[in-house]
Amino acid sequence: MLDHRVVVTGVGLVTPLGMDVESTWGSLISGRSGVGYITAFDSSDYATHIAAEVSDFNPNDHLDRKAARRMDRFVQFAVIAAREAAAQSGLEITDENAGEVGTVIGSGIGGLITLSEQFNVLRDKGPSRISPFLVPMMITDMASGQVSIDLGIKGPNFCTTSACSSGSDAIGAAYQLIQAGKAKAMITGGAEASITPI
Repeated sequence: MLDHRVVVTGVGLVTPLGMDVESTWGSLISGRSGVGYITAFDSSDYATHIAAEVSDFNPNDHLDRKAARRMDRFVQFAVIAAREAAAQSGLEITDENAGEVGTVIGSGIGGLITLSEQFNVLRDKGPSRISPFLVPMMITDMASGQVSIDLGIKGPNFCTTSACSSGSDAIGAAYQLIQAGKAKAMITGGAEASITPI
């Protein structure tokens, strides 16, 4: 195994505290909580009425409308955060280096919102009305896949799924790929969006 030095050159965030690194950090140092009453659905029949939601999020402010419709919310978060991290790092992905850049993004549950919505379509309208994008939108690897497509990355690409440590494990896997000389740069982290009636 080679022993390449690994450094973090850029960070991107979409969190209940902000839509980017600057706003999230500002909320953290001011002591603002990201937890509040659930707005994604009517929680009045549930024992819990609070969650840490990414509030006031409109994917069309950041993504092409057609592309956004074909991404679960967790994938949208990943793509937006990855763009910020890549821009902050100064990494330019070209035809020459695209194969040397990879993506590993962890997700414990993947597109639970899409699965929940499409189950309701199945129940209310029948199987012929289910979106043909159900599986490509819900599988956990779609965050990593869509980030690679969006940024033009062609190197190693996969997802880690290990419950609450999925994002941390993704960072570790990316570190090991760079250290071993299998990639020169990696986009890595975690993405979740699982606040649903389920």
